[in-house]
Amino acid sequence: MIKKQGTILIVDDNRNILTTVRMLLDSIFANIITIANPNSIPAKLREEHPDVVLLDMNFSTGINSGNEGLYWLREIKSLSPKTEVVLFTAYADIQLAVTGIKEGAADFIVKPFDNEKMISTLLEARDRNKAADKAIGKHSGKDSNSNTMYWGDSEVMNNLRNIVEKVAATDANILITGENGTGKEVLANEIHRLSARSGKKMLPVDMGAITETLFESELFGHVKGAFTDAKTDRPGKFELADGSTIFLDEIGNLSYSLQAKLLTALQRRSIVRVGGSTQIPINVRLVCATNRNLQQMVNDGEFREDLLYRINTIHLELPALRQRKPDIVPLANRFLRQYGDMYNKTNLRFSDEAERKLISLPWYGNIRELQHAIEKAVILSDSGMISAEDIDGGNQMRREKPLEEVQTLDEMESRMIEKTIKECEGNLSVVAARLGISRQTLYNKIKRYGI
Repeated sequence: MIKKQGTILIVDDNRNILTTVRMLLDSIFANIITIANPNSIPAKLREEHPDVVLLDMNFSTGINSGNEGLYWLREIKSLSPKTEVVLFTAYADIQLAVTGIKEGAADFIVKPFDNEKMISTLLEARDRNKAADKAIGKHSGKDSNSNTMYWGDSEVMNNLRNIVEKVAATDANILITGENGTGKEVLANEIHRLSARSGKKMLPVDMGAITETLFESELFGHVKGAFTDAKTDRPGKFELADGSTIFLDEIGNLSYSLQAKLLTALQRRSIVRVGGSTQIPINVRLVCATNRNLQQMVNDGEFREDLLYRINTIHLELPALRQRKPDIVPLANRFLRQYGDMYNKTNLRFSDEAERKLISLPWYGNIRELQHAIEKAVILSDSGMISAEDIDGGNQMRREKPLEEVQTLDEMESRMIEKTIKECEGNLSVVAARLGISRQTLYNKIKRYGI
């Protein structure tokens, strides 16, 4: 008998197919989530952590190219690299299947599907995910898990750690700010782990993925009959997080009108389900995060000042990766061990040139971009040594000042070095030669300007 375990997310705009597949897999997976709109995928990945995603290839009427499926495949692998994706299409296009598998899909199922074939394919994907998890846990240790906090040795992170260790034990509301990819949810998890509420799981909510019409139902719940599809009473996120921590990510994306509803719940420390009248007390620790400047949004009339005060008892700013350069190579080595185990390529290491390139790149996508670059390097490597040429920093958007805004000779020199490093693709020997300085002088200037 097949053991019922694991979580699967099924994404298909045909609700009949969702129902059919759910019934087919009911005895296979312990948790089955179905959604008809792929825009909900990021939120479900964060909240449910599925082992497998069964992903339809086409969602827009009249468009059967499969490009939508490939787009969401890339998004899933970007947001949750360990999640196995099985593509689902009504068009038996072998070339599309090959493209999908090259992009990271585990397999491909053609509609109309064979029940036994579907079960077999999804079981293999689930078991592969579980095996990868065990391999990482066995060989990499706790510190190799990309979802655990890595503080590093940089001064800015040591200062942040000191603050976190002081405030985590309290119930103070915390606002975490920082660029995309700096690890705001990882820090929220660390705060929860260090708190008195760590006995219960932290509940993450992506505020940017909740529509206006579903906001109250998602956060506060609803009673049976509150609206057309409300067939049973349903608790909201705040009730589910009672006694624990609720993490509201992308809080800056919440519309002004919905901000007032959230503020009311926080002030009263209670919620009312949609369609109900009973005040339900809530006991949650609130941690919020955003990459936006909320104070500027207040000044522009886009964010409520009273809500900012409510969520901002303690403000933690996560530095960009380029501001903690001593941590880049250790972080890269963590990911190297993790993906080396995952892809059965053990004992990998970076060359000296690769390490220098890692430090020289600006990493505007921060830790997330570094992680993806290392995974790609591991996949494409043909030897035990990761070279500088194997490191792809991605399409870096250079955020340089316009020339008229450059005020000093130091700024001009720093900008020239950054520009030359980009043009020479991180080869510091070539950079030094082009600038007419020694390698040691170049290293000194890189360190001086924090490039």
